Amino acid sequence: MPAYAFLEVHPARFGMLPQSVPLHFKRPLSFVIRGFQHIPAGSTSRYVKCKKSVPMEALSTTRPKTLQNPFSSGQWGSVIDDLPSSLLDCVGNTPLVTLNQISTRNDITVLGKLEMQNPGGSIKDRTAASLLKSGIRKGLINPGTKIVETSSGNLGIGLAQACCQLGLSLTIVLDTRTNQNVIKLVELYGATVEMVSETRDGETLLDARLRRVRELAESDPQVYWPNQYENPANPAAHSATMREIIQQTQGQFDRLYIATSTCGTLAGCRAHLKRLSINPQLVAVDGMGSAIFQSEDDTSMIESHLPGHGSSRHSNFLNADDVDEVAMVSDRDCVEGCHFLLQQEGILAGGTSGGIVSAFRKDEPSLPEGSTVVLLLCDRGERYLDTIYDEEWVRKTLPFS
Repeated sequence: MPAYAFLEVHPARFGMLPQSVPLHFKRPLSFVIRGFQHIPAGSTSRYVKCKKSVPMEALSTTRPKTLQNPFSSGQWGSVIDDLPSSLLDCVGNTPLVTLNQISTRNDITVLGKLEMQNPGGSIKDRTAASLLKSGIRKGLINPGTKIVETSSGNLGIGLAQACCQLGLSLTIVLDTRTNQNVIKLVELYGATVEMVSETRDGETLLDARLRRVRELAESDPQVYWPNQYENPANPAAHSATMREIIQQTQGQFDRLYIATSTCGTLAGCRAHLKRLSINPQLVAVDGMGSAIFQSEDDTSMIESHLPGHGSSRHSNFLNADDVDEVAMVSDRDCVEGCHFLLQQEGILAGGTSGGIVSAFRKDEPSLPEGSTVVLLLCDRGERYLDTIYDEEWVRKTLPFS
């Protein structure tokens, strides 16, 4: 039978723990608090069990330990400082690795930031955590709040995982281009999926998704729409991304490749660099046919078969001086880059990472001697086994022109 420590707590309204609850140790057992305990409303006292994990002596005896409620303005810290208190605390701090085989030149250094090592498998975990934490701190998200958002894939997974951990209701609005593996993952985490398949005159599928989200948000006062396309918590998430890269390289890098979508990553990284007066070149890797860098009078569009790269609308976060260069890549560039990365480095990555690899390879011959280049590799490739890594799908869907 596992050992437990019993903690006496006094629940707040809505059946949730207050921001800070003293822990009264009933016997000296090893323990660590996992997540946040739901206490029945109306209770005056309740004992909850915490799984055995670490020695009691690891806890400081000089100050009381407290349990944090995620639905408060309190910190999101761990009860035990050296351990994450929840899955959300595991987002970020992804490894930066040397890519030894990806370049044909021995006078440059290529580094890969492995964002697929986030708990939900992509850089969008950072965005999801930031959007939810911001809403909680502002009092916009409470235990009964219903979260509604639209996604082409990875943000939906990140939100579904986080909402599952927090016990929040989530509806994700997707469209018919969404990878079936993504839909299964979102539903597995307990989220509801709404599928958009039809558009009105002049609408893109993204427009149709956003329209449906607005309808859901206006139909129920309990619904909260984080709105990844306009919420400043999106770019704010990537101050940490940039800070990690600076720490991992000791600030010694010359060029950073970032894929586009909402452009929150790009804008957040540039903002952090500006605050530190560091000026590496930022290369925005965009999909051919994307509207992000199109002029207002250019209405041409090329349909992408790889959702999540580029966008059919301009970014609310992007400033002209955020970008030093723009690299346009095709769906086939993304596929070829993914296969090259896998063959050379053993890294199974998603489509946007393949686009970044292809953009770097096109620039490689002209890079200055001694350059250090960072590639922001956005997500893992397992969810693309039926598309990018399926020869028949590639042959039928992306024929050579």
